[in-house]
Amino acid sequence: MGRGARVPPRLPALDTFPPLRSWQRRAMVEYLRRRAEDFTAVATPGAGKTTFALRIAAELLADGTVEAVTVVAPTEHLKTQWAQAAARVGIQLDAAFRNADLHSAADFHGAVVTYAQVGMAPQVHRRRTMTRRTLVILDEIHHAGDARTWGDGVKAAFEPAVRRLMLTGTPFRSDDNPIPFVSYERGGDGLLRSRADSVYGYSDALRDGVVRPVLFLAYSGETRWRTNAGDELAARLGEPMTQDLIAQAWRTALDPAGDWMPQVLRAADARLSVLRANGMPDAGGLVIASDQQVARAYAKLLEQVTGEKAAVVLSDDQGASARIATFATSEQRWLVAVRMVSEGVDIPRLAVGVYATSASTALYFAQAIGRFVRARRPGETASVFLPSVPHLLGLASEMEVERDHVLGKPKDREGFDDDLLERAQRDDGASGELEKRFAALSATAELDQVIFDGASFGTAAQAGTPEEEEYLGLPGLLTADQVSLLLTKRQADQLAAQKRRAAQRTAEPAAAAPVAAPPVLSAAQRRVALRRQLNALVAARHHRTGQPHGKIHAELRRLCGGPPSAQATIEQLEERIATVQTL
Repeated sequence: MGRGARVPPRLPALDTFPPLRSWQRRAMVEYLRRRAEDFTAVATPGAGKTTFALRIAAELLADGTVEAVTVVAPTEHLKTQWAQAAARVGIQLDAAFRNADLHSAADFHGAVVTYAQVGMAPQVHRRRTMTRRTLVILDEIHHAGDARTWGDGVKAAFEPAVRRLMLTGTPFRSDDNPIPFVSYERGGDGLLRSRADSVYGYSDALRDGVVRPVLFLAYSGETRWRTNAGDELAARLGEPMTQDLIAQAWRTALDPAGDWMPQVLRAADARLSVLRANGMPDAGGLVIASDQQVARAYAKLLEQVTGEKAAVVLSDDQGASARIATFATSEQRWLVAVRMVSEGVDIPRLAVGVYATSASTALYFAQAIGRFVRARRPGETASVFLPSVPHLLGLASEMEVERDHVLGKPKDREGFDDDLLERAQRDDGASGELEKRFAALSATAELDQVIFDGASFGTAAQAGTPEEEEYLGLPGLLTADQVSLLLTKRQADQLAAQKRRAAQRTAEPAAAAPVAAPPVLSAAQRRVALRRQLNALVAARHHRTGQPHGKIHAELRRLCGGPPSAQATIEQLEERIATVQTL
């Protein structure tokens, strides 16, 4: 063989691959049957998209369909993660490839690059793709719609590829930027919707025990702040109000100098201790912060609460990747991060989250919650603490909803991740008028409700009370059905205790007084009672039909309209109760 000849690396051995899950086998059979240039696989975070893609790569390398593999990932950290996963199954990928290198070394099957890297020099990657028959794996393909340079770059670079495999856990976007190589079909309403070739949703994975059940603990509380105009306002987080007021109350709650965040962090750490003491000894927690300054402040609060320093990840650089890797294999309790841990980063021991960010598009929320759902052993649960904000409550209630990317649809504002929250987060530019700038004055926390499987449980419980501890003390190893049963029981016990206390209060001075009329329930109390009744009826239907609770709640919403039960009005709850009784 000539001195300068390429020595191709050894082909991966298919018989040494780990066994595939059922969805991975079905998707692989479909892929090999179609033999199409483009294939889009949608699978919930934690389901095993990487393993599926590497098995496809190994099959195509082994039968000679392709000679090389290029993986495109969203971040630098994920490049290393992909290369390590590939190496474990005998596929050698160059994670250190730079655009200036032009070609990978001969002892690699290919390279891992980022979308930004491709966008900067698409012609470099086009030449690499044309040199050898190439499979391109586009991880979290929705990122190719983030910027015109990324989308155009991906299209220009990888059009010559023999095969393209698109992966995503969140195939929807909140804009109209089409995603390269993804198929769109026009529906009856005239709108184009993305079409996946294989879909494995959260509800499917939950049924198969591939992902953990997620409990959302929503915290409300009283907030006070001073506006840019110098006015002092107060509002209860979670109460109906304008979007501007919601954004300001939300921002006030997240202020590290107030009482809301310390109380929620204390509750989250208590929940982490329960998980660690009951079957998940290495369970870790993640606080997702809005910016670097508050992330550092949250880390200090956690140190005060736990007596242990929290790991802090502030940017997508090499030092951050090393800190994530260290945390992933340690037994350290808490990690605080700004955005970069919201997608793709694999830390299976994460089981408790605090959603302390103002970012709230459906895409970002799904990516963030995806960090907690990966199951390692049967029965593990995850718990995510979040502000009781209507939009977040809706997203938490719709964990099982499958979404497509829709082009041409009029866009409603999704959460507060655009100009509204930006305006609330921004300091007034008029220097010298410090007294008129927005200032968070105070905030207190109380557990408002627990959301699970589309249903809402519990009544308001002050932070630090036995009522709150009842929910924080739920066992860490439970099946989805056991979670529903226990939450129903906790709620019933809580309501019974409230009734006993109310009866004692009215009985004490009533020795010589006439019998008092039954107390009139407040609107909040009526909502809780109706939610309890609705949950009980849904549970009864679940036991009769085997249908998941979440799907029954979703069907009631389809028939009756309105938001998830966590946000529903008294009239909407009453209508759903009447409807489920007729099903």
